[in-house]
Amino acid sequence: MDVQVASERRDRVVSGPSAAAIRPVLAALDLGTNNCRLLIARAHPGGFRVIDAFSRIVRLGEGLSRSDRLSERAMERTLAALRVCGAKIQRRGATAVRAVATEACRRAVNCDAFIEQVGQETGIVLEIISSVEEGRLALAGCSPLLDPNQPHALVFDIGGGSTEIMWLEVEGGGLPPRLLDQISVRHGVVSLAEQYGGDQVDDQTYQTMVEAVSDEIAPFERRNGIRAAVNRGCVQLLGTSGTVTTLAGVNLGLERYERSLIDGSHLSIAHALAVTRHLIRLDFHQRAAHPCIGYERADLVVAGCAVLEAICRIWPFQRLRIADRGLREGILTDFVDRLSS
Repeated sequence: MDVQVASERRDRVVSGPSAAAIRPVLAALDLGTNNCRLLIARAHPGGFRVIDAFSRIVRLGEGLSRSDRLSERAMERTLAALRVCGAKIQRRGATAVRAVATEACRRAVNCDAFIEQVGQETGIVLEIISSVEEGRLALAGCSPLLDPNQPHALVFDIGGGSTEIMWLEVEGGGLPPRLLDQISVRHGVVSLAEQYGGDQVDDQTYQTMVEAVSDEIAPFERRNGIRAAVNRGCVQLLGTSGTVTTLAGVNLGLERYERSLIDGSHLSIAHALAVTRHLIRLDFHQRAAHPCIGYERADLVVAGCAVLEAICRIWPFQRLRIADRGLREGILTDFVDRLSS
C-alpha cells in the first residue's frame, strides 16, 4: 500500500485539477478515549495521498473509570473538535467517510445520546466498533512496517482506555499477516493515570501499574506460548501509539516532533526503559516542557510507559519498531482496497 502525504496545493500541482477531480476523496475519523483524529486523502493507484489532517486531545473518557458516564465537559470538548472535523470533511468534498469510536464510547452508558448529538450538530455518523475491529484496523494501517522475513509478529496499540495486542503469523510474499490471537486489555493511558495518578508517579506506584497490566496480559501468553518464540528470535515487535512515538522522539533528543524521523524507526528496549526512568524522575512541568510531550500529555506518558514495560516484561524483546500510523490509515486502506476490487 503506497501512502503519501501532501498538501492539497501540492496534490493539484502534481496531478492536475482534472486528474484530482476524478479521484475519490476519503475521510477516516478515529474518536478515542483521549484523542480525536481525522485524515482526509485522495485515492491514488495502489494507495492514497493525505491532503488534510486534524488531531486534538479531547479526553472524552475523562472520569469514565469512576462513573461509566461521559462527562458534560468531556462531551463539550469533543463536540468542538468534531465540528472542526465535520467542516473539513464537507469542505474537502469527501465521497466516502468512516468515523469510528472506541473504548470510551463502548463503556459509557450515556454514549447513545452523545452519538445522536454528534450527528445532529456535526453531520458525522459515529460508529462504535468492537475491540476486535479496532485491532484489525490498527493492524491494517501499520502492517506495511512488518518485516516479511520474520515469521511472527506481536503488534500492540496503547490507547487511552484500552490496549490492543495481536499475535500474528507473517506470511511474506506480499500476503497480509494472519491473525492468530488477539486481546483487548482494559488499561490505557487515561484509565491508568486516573487510577494511579499521572502528575507525580514514584517508583513504587509505577511498578504497581506495570504489575496490573502484566496480570491482564499473562493469560494471553499462557495460551499462545509467545515467549518461547521470542527467545528463539522468531518474533518482531511493532507498536503504534503516542507512547512509543513519544519515547522515540525523546530518545532521539528531537527539538520538535518529526514524523519522518519516527515512523518506521527502531528503538531498543534498553533505550526505551532508560527514557522511562528519566521521565519518572521528572515532575509534571518538566515532562510538559519537552517538545515531544507537551502539557496535554505530560500526565499520561508515564502510564503508557508502564504498559510498554509490562509487554516487555512478559516478552523479552530486544527492540521495537515504531509506527506513527494506525487505525485511520487502516480505514483508508479498506476504502482503497474496495475501490480496486
